[in-house]
Amino acid sequence: MTAVRALWWACRVPGLKEPFDTAHLRVFYPARPTGSDAERLSGEIPADPAGAPHPVALFLPGINVGQDAYRWLAVELASAGVVTVTADLVGELFAGAHGLTPAVDLEAATPAGYGSRPTSPLIGAMLGAVRELGTRPPLAGLLDPDRIVLGGHSAGGTVALQSAGLTPGVRGVFAYGAHTVVADLLGWPAGTVLPAGGGAPVLLLSGEHDGVIAASADRYTRPDGAASADPVSRTFHEAVPEAAGGNVWATLADANHFTACHPEDPTGARGFLERPGPGDGGAARALLARLITSFCVARLRDDPAARTRLDGLLRPPHPGLAAVHRR
Repeated sequence: MTAVRALWWACRVPGLKEPFDTAHLRVFYPARPTGSDAERLSGEIPADPAGAPHPVALFLPGINVGQDAYRWLAVELASAGVVTVTADLVGELFAGAHGLTPAVDLEAATPAGYGSRPTSPLIGAMLGAVRELGTRPPLAGLLDPDRIVLGGHSAGGTVALQSAGLTPGVRGVFAYGAHTVVADLLGWPAGTVLPAGGGAPVLLLSGEHDGVIAASADRYTRPDGAASADPVSRTFHEAVPEAAGGNVWATLADANHFTACHPEDPTGARGFLERPGPGDGGAARALLARLITSFCVARLRDDPAARTRLDGLLRPPHPGLAAVHRR
């Protein structure tokens, strides 16, 4: 019987200052319980060798969103044979504030730095941890760090979109509630939207009622000084390249910015900007999991059945989706 288990790990993040340079990771993996005394005494269950070496998803969080909010999605991915890594990193945010962060490298997002390196050093640190864990039980010899999907939510999704082409082994990138329209303060011309995906297949996902992106629109202005058009739409149509329908933007009906989080923590982040939805978000979250899982399995395992499932979910009349666009 296959189960999902998680182990904890930590890694240093290059370029950050102590004590804000240590990320604490959870690595979710498909496991095969044996009923041994070692399992009973340690709680450690061996990874399932079926389908190994397993591909990996690196998931980057939103600002002030703890990794436990994404555990539900990590379990879904690990159940499908995709080892999934989430992270908590407390570090500097903006203007001297500190909190949970995907470690945005602002210099790498300026005109002088963009395209020279990933916009977060956390990505490389997580990938390095994967390589190390691939030499240790219970994952020894069972990971494939050269088959990676980058994913993220909110600011973490932005970092993933910006960094996919600069991260070795990336076969696809997914993001929820994210875009690459850049804030004016980084030195770009007003209204600039940065290239996204780096040539990797893109699954861009958004909620129909995203109060956080709407409330942040004044960060992104057009040359005439007006607020930018929907930054998610601009990202897909201006920054994601044409790929014969292989790149997708799907908007989930009755979903908001924090539909990707369960349980949502009302003490952090900016959930107070959202308006209450018609339900508890369970249906939208279940669809979100199916979309992301099908995308990851299709890209990482070159699985025709997963591609068929993904196409079926996106095909009109798009149950649960307010809109679907393909490029």
